[in-house]
Formats: sequence, C-alpha cells, structure tokens
Amino acid sequence: MNTKMKFTNQLIFSFVLLIGFSSCGKSTEDFDAAGTFEATEITVSSEVMGKITNFDLVEGQEVAENQAVGAIDSVQLYLKKQQLSAGRKALTNRKPDTRKQLAAVEQQIETAKTEKKRVVNLLQANAVNQKQLDDVNAQIAVLEKQQAALKSTLELTNNSLSGEEEAMQLQIKQLEDQLQKCRIVSPIAGTVLTKYAEMGELASPGKALFKVADTRNIILRAYISSDQLTQLKIGQKVQVFSDLGEKDSKQYEGTISWIASKAEFTPKTIQTRDERANLVYAVKIAVKNDGLLKIGMYGNVKLTPNP
Repeated sequence: MNTKMKFTNQLIFSFVLLIGFSSCGKSTEDFDAAGTFEATEITVSSEVMGKITNFDLVEGQEVAENQAVGAIDSVQLYLKKQQLSAGRKALTNRKPDTRKQLAAVEQQIETAKTEKKRVVNLLQANAVNQKQLDDVNAQIAVLEKQQAALKSTLELTNNSLSGEEEAMQLQIKQLEDQLQKCRIVSPIAGTVLTKYAEMGELASPGKALFKVADTRNIILRAYISSDQLTQLKIGQKVQVFSDLGEKDSKQYEGTISWIASKAEFTPKTIQTRDERANLVYAVKIAVKNDGLLKIGMYGNVKLTPNP
C-alpha cells in the first residue's frame, strides 16, 4: 500500500511539472519580444555662477514644462544692469539737439539773403556800389560754411554717443540673459528622478542640479529577430504588456517609433546565455503611460500584422 501511494504521488508530481513547463512555454510563445521601459531623461545643469537661494524641489515631484523650481543669486547682476541703464540714460541726455543748434545759423543765413535782395535792388537803382553786394555774398558764404561745419560736428557727436548707447544696450541684454539663466527651470513636463544640489550650495556653470524624465510618454526598448524585422515599420501599432508580477499584466497600445539599422547581440538582461549569441534588432515602442508604468520595468510585445 505504501509503495502504491508513493508511486501515485510521484506520478502526480510529474504531471504537475509537465503542466508547469507547458504553461511556461506557452506564456513565452504568446509574446514576440521583450524589453524594459525607459523614458526621455534630461539632466538640468547650472548656467551661471552663484549661490542657490531657492530650490524646494523633491525627488518624485511632478513638474510642468518651463516651470521655475529654484533660483540662483542674481543681486550683483541686477545691480550691474541698473548701473548700465543709468549710464545709457545719461548718454541719451548728452545727445545734442541738432535742429535747435542749427536754427540760429539758419536764421542768420535767411537774414543775410534778405539783405542781399535789398542790396541787389539798391544796386539796380545805383543807390549802392558793387562792394556792398560782394560783402553780403561773402557773409552768406561764411554762414553756410559755418552751418555745414556745425552740422557735421553734431552728426559726429550723435553717432559717437549712439554707438556708446548701442554698446551699453548690448551689455544690458547680456545681463538680462544671465538674469534669466539664474532661474532654475524644468525644460520638460515630467517627474523629478534625482536631485543633485541643495539650497545654499554654490552653483557653477555645468554643475548638475537635477534630473527630470518625461514619464507620461514612456518607451519600451525591445529586441526582435531578423525574421520579425520584415513584419515591422515605423508608426505601426503593436500590443504592449506590462509585467506587474508573476501572473499580473496590463495591456497598452504602442507605436513603433524607431528601428535599429544594425543588428546587435541579444542583451544579457533579458535572454538566456545560449540566446545571447543571437543577433537581434532593437526597437523603440512609444506608450502612453497611465501612471502604472515605471522606468526599468519589464514589458512584453505582441506584434500585429503589418498592413
């Protein structure tokens, strides 16, 4: 009786193993490719030198595109900008009023020309001699030369001051650009993955401040064989299954956004030792994240027929 029961137990155990192996094999065959989820990650670095005066960012925080998340000390830059603005205003006030300064000479020329007309009339009546007319003409010529010289001097002065003013304006724009860079801003909407600096630390150009990733639009990097390559094209819809546990998964619609042009050896992380010698092609599949997909999570792919 004991021998019979022992044989029966061994038979049941063998049957269970057979079912397990069959189910495992079936599960593997259900999917055409596997890979891990990743996202577009950006490391934000400081562009200016200064003390971090505000940086209340925490890892895992959701940020919007162009959202200000901190600031770097900008007092000295602001004061320098104010100084240049005051100097530019002073230059503007130093510019001579060309019209007003030429008005006096123009009036003298008009008076001389009126006098000339009177002398010409008197000369025709033989009331004056030719010398008086010559004197008036000489006076007009001198005044016109004075007018030209004064006009040239005023234009040179204005051009010189305008050049200085333009140079100051460029310096002000440079300071405004540096002041803008003192704002710590997230370039994309996403989730803060890592924070590298804290408030009170000294920032320098190139110093990493934080890393943000676009977790709303996540990417599954999977690998396919050369036989499967002919079934795929950019923009094709595929079925993506997230690996939420041993038996739990969720289906998503994915779109193939990139296919590698060169083959590579199968990555060690997702294949057995024997299969690592095979050549495969990497593909990127764009997936809209509902919040359940995480960076580094495993996923599977089921290809749909290529239309």
